[in-house]
Amino acid sequence: MLKYFFVVLGCHLGFALFESAILSNIMFLPVVPDFLLLCSLYVSFAHGRCMGVISGFSSGVIIDFLSGCPFGLNSLLRTVIGYISGFFPKTFNIKTLLLPVLIAFCGTFSKCFLISFISFFYPNIVNSYNLFSKLFFSELFFNCIFAPVMFKFMSIFDSVYSDMGSSAV
Repeated sequence: MLKYFFVVLGCHLGFALFESAILSNIMFLPVVPDFLLLCSLYVSFAHGRCMGVISGFSSGVIIDFLSGCPFGLNSLLRTVIGYISGFFPKTFNIKTLLLPVLIAFCGTFSKCFLISFISFFYPNIVNSYNLFSKLFFSELFFNCIFAPVMFKFMSIFDSVYSDMGSSAV
């Protein structure tokens, strides 16, 4: 499990650098797709709550270091999302095309809802999403489009997780 954690952490670092260094500088993109959220959602659905919480927290810490938002906000959001989505490990066939899109849709809405909930208590500190804005729908669209690709990419590393389970026996 520790080896898989480092693999996922490497993916998080790579996607964070890709998002912040390359995708954020492309002018014709209205928003940057949230690859770290998709990665955490995959880990949660594939390997359960424990790995989902670890993946969500680590991706949140990376985003907290790279962004100007209050430190701990993304860690909290992504840990909660990883925990909730980790209730369904190996329940659904996430190797299909439609289910990753549905998971990304629900995960993006969950992120928006949690940010809006926190911004209710801290309105001057946390900027919330507008559910009917073009930016939110753009992020929702991009996350849903890239979800099957991300889930397929992340499934490459499942052999590392299964190797750890068989070597412990």
